[in-house]
Amino acid sequence: MIRQFIKMLLMSTTRFFKIHIIIDELIKQKNINDCHSAVLSTAGIFHEQARVFNLQKNINSIKVGTQTHVRGELIVFPYGGTIDIGNYCYIGEGCRIWSGERISIGDFVGIAHNVNIMDFAHETNYCDRAEGFRAIFLKGHPKEKGHIPTAPVIIEDYVAIYPNASILRGVTIGKGAIVSTGSVVVNDVTPFTLVMGNPAKAIWKIPPEQRSQ
Repeated sequence: MIRQFIKMLLMSTTRFFKIHIIIDELIKQKNINDCHSAVLSTAGIFHEQARVFNLQKNINSIKVGTQTHVRGELIVFPYGGTIDIGNYCYIGEGCRIWSGERISIGDFVGIAHNVNIMDFAHETNYCDRAEGFRAIFLKGHPKEKGHIPTAPVIIEDYVAIYPNASILRGVTIGKGAIVSTGSVVVNDVTPFTLVMGNPAKAIWKIPPEQRSQ
C-alpha cells in the first residue's frame, strides 16, 4: 500500500513538473513573439530575457537588423523616439535602450550587460519635473514632449561597449571605439579610441595596424 502510494505520488509530481515546464516554455515563447510583433525586424533574434515596449504602437519606430541578438530592453516613448539597430549586433541582458528622439546603432556593435543608452533626460526645471512625474503617475507617459530635453545618440559600426556603461543624450561614438566598463559617456568619442571613467575620457588611440582594414 505504501509503495503504491509513493508510486502515485512520484507520478503526480513528475506530471506537475512536466506541466510547469510546458507552461514556462509557452510564457517564454509568448514574450519572444511579443517582442517580434513590436518591431520592424529583418531577422533579429530576441531571447527570453528581452523586453520591447513600443509605446507608439508603430513598428517602424524600432528596427532590428539581421542576426542581431537582443537580451535587453528597448523602449520608444509616445511623444517620440526611434531605435535603429544594425546587423550582427549584440544587446546584452539588463541593457536599457530608451529613446525619446533617435538612437542609431551601426553594424557589428557589441553591447555588454547592464548598459544604459538614453537620448533624453528629465526636465531641468524642478516644477516641470515634478509636474512631469505627477502626469506619468496619473495618466501614463505623455504624448507631447513638453520640456523633456532630447538629443540623438549615434553609435557607429564595430563599437564595443562594456558592462555597466552609460551613454547619454547627444553623444556620437565613432567607428571601432571601445567604451570601458562603468564609463559614463557625455561627450563624443572619436573613432578607434578607448574611453574610460566618469565622465569618460580618451585613454588610448587604437593604432592603425590593430584596426580592421
